[in-house]
Amino acid sequence: MGKQAGKPDSGGLAREAHIVAHCIRKEEGHSYAELVDRLSLMPKICDRLGLHSDALPDPTTFYYSFDRYAMYIWRALLRVSAQQHPHSGHVALDSTFFERKQASQYYLQRCERSVTTIKATTLTDTESLAVLDVHCCIEREHDTKAGPRVVRRNADDLRAVAADNGFQDWHTEYEIAGLDVEYLVHYRGSSATAVANNTLIRAKGYTQRWMAETSYSTVKRTQDSALRSRFWYRQFREIVLSFALNNIKKLAQTL
Repeated sequence: MGKQAGKPDSGGLAREAHIVAHCIRKEEGHSYAELVDRLSLMPKICDRLGLHSDALPDPTTFYYSFDRYAMYIWRALLRVSAQQHPHSGHVALDSTFFERKQASQYYLQRCERSVTTIKATTLTDTESLAVLDVHCCIEREHDTKAGPRVVRRNADDLRAVAADNGFQDWHTEYEIAGLDVEYLVHYRGSSATAVANNTLIRAKGYTQRWMAETSYSTVKRTQDSALRSRFWYRQFREIVLSFALNNIKKLAQTL
């Protein structure tokens, strides 16, 4: 958390404790009020967080802390959780969608919310299934625009990227090749060139691309495919937190 680590100058709960509390809330699927009730039944966790189980913060304290901590903090949590896994350098580039229509129809009409899903583009290590990075958008950004962004941010740690033909155009191939990363992407069509290229990349490990779908399935089954936050920026943070929690749980299973 950088300079935001430790207790705030005004006192109160340490900032790291807020992060852990939000992980518990997301993992268990609790509301903020239910989170406080749950913590009251977890004295050992409260001791580690510096809380008194009989004098817990108000639920709004956790609600507003989710606003205060910027996106880079949740990305840092995702990055640190992924670093605990062995990295092969071979990743799968893919996209999935999360539902954002859990609020009442009255609220959706009042805030003029017409977009019902959020698109998340991820990089998933094909051996450990750890999600390395996430890019979220509401405006239906094309795969050939979102894909290079997440690859560019992680290029130093990558050897090869496998993606389906939705991520294929010559601009993307040129950019990723310039980052010294091998781009394994299926070509469209049935021409001799496309067939030869697709046969070659399958031999180089393209078939492991389905690992990304496995990580999506795990997150949506063990947590939820629907987003509970009402505002788009909170929903972005919720998606990143979901993948970070998935990385942490995979690590716990190996210990």
